[in-house]
Amino acid sequence: MRFVAGRLSRARVLMAVCGTAAAVLAPAVAVGPAAPAASAVSSADAAGREGAAITVTTAQVGAPGNRAVGVVPFTDAVYRSCADAPASSRGCLMVGHVAKPYEIGKFEVTVDQWVAFLNTADPTGSDPHGLYDDTESSSAWPKYGQINFSEQAQPGGHYSVAYPQWADKPYGFATFLRAARFVNSLYNGRVISKTTSRSGDFQYVSYRVQLSARTENGMYDLADPKAVRTHGTGFVVPSQDEWIKAAYYDPRGGGTFSYWKYPTNPGVFGDGDATAPASTVLNPDTGDVTNASTQPLASYHADGQPAPSWCPGQISREACATVNPLGLDPIAYAALYQGSLSTVGQARTTSPWGTLDQGGNAVEWTDTITPPPSGGSSARVWRRLHGGISNASAYQMWPSAVGLQPQDNVFFNHTYPWLGIRIGVVGDLEPCPAG
Repeated sequence: MRFVAGRLSRARVLMAVCGTAAAVLAPAVAVGPAAPAASAVSSADAAGREGAAITVTTAQVGAPGNRAVGVVPFTDAVYRSCADAPASSRGCLMVGHVAKPYEIGKFEVTVDQWVAFLNTADPTGSDPHGLYDDTESSSAWPKYGQINFSEQAQPGGHYSVAYPQWADKPYGFATFLRAARFVNSLYNGRVISKTTSRSGDFQYVSYRVQLSARTENGMYDLADPKAVRTHGTGFVVPSQDEWIKAAYYDPRGGGTFSYWKYPTNPGVFGDGDATAPASTVLNPDTGDVTNASTQPLASYHADGQPAPSWCPGQISREACATVNPLGLDPIAYAALYQGSLSTVGQARTTSPWGTLDQGGNAVEWTDTITPPPSGGSSARVWRRLHGGISNASAYQMWPSAVGLQPQDNVFFNHTYPWLGIRIGVVGDLEPCPAG
């Protein structure tokens, strides 16, 4: 942090970079994406008292000012510019250019991290901001229910990971507004420590952050329905361009116009799914990846193969196959809900910048606002999502798969258990003193 003269100016800068929790806070249990499942309970219990401490690991993304490419939504190609793209009713978008270096989550936000946030943001269990729904519970949805709620629990402990196996899976019931509140909790919290590391060509940063209960402003002022970033430094929900660059742009010039077809490998544009990664095979009781030696690899539903699937071993097979909050009969349920979320990072295949699971597993929100689709309500705010899911085919992992949804689509997040979050960092974020 650069020197600023005067106590008042110094305090303002500290608050802007460190958040309002730069005051003295008691230590809490750190939670990381790859933390053992047993850590889930301790991190959640600590949350409501002082604000849980979680660990967020990011990949550094360089090559500022990289070139963009043109994409026609959901087609098997990229173009040097939209002038080179064929005319289409879908239009053409230029995507992937980012002017400055930034960071993006190495992993998706996990259930364990989300529970720590819930108990910090909602210690009384009253849920004034709609951060939880009963459909997320293991009783309402045995196969997909990640988080349980107890009304009788002590303050700061109302939410818990449903089963230990869920702790290191991606949180799967996000809306953009939930993602923005999570980011605001990080932004308003305190960066306790920052460490850097290298693995091969990739550079990573791990932040230990004490979460804050303040969720309605910070990086995003949620009083504004069209909330955008309000600061140049801090945690963010990645933009569409930041997300696409981290997933597909190869600074070494691989792929087509330096863009890969999949976040796992360059592939060949125009060949359908012929060069798609292999699909994960999951332990049926734990959701751990069992075929990580097969590379490249992603959690998606490859044509002609079973979708990657699991259900907690503590639940009967019958309940896993039949009980759902949507009222679907077993046949319809089996047809519509096949793929499951796998343990983060276990597919082991990295993007050009060292991220994991940007292809498949959970689709991820961005903060990019977009016009509604034809027939969509213009009264709602629509945002982009990217990445494909374990329940869908390979084409959803293409750079042209520029999905969009209303940021507050409650029906979608009640019925679609593959909606994830990946954190970004902009600017030079540094640890803050405790006092």
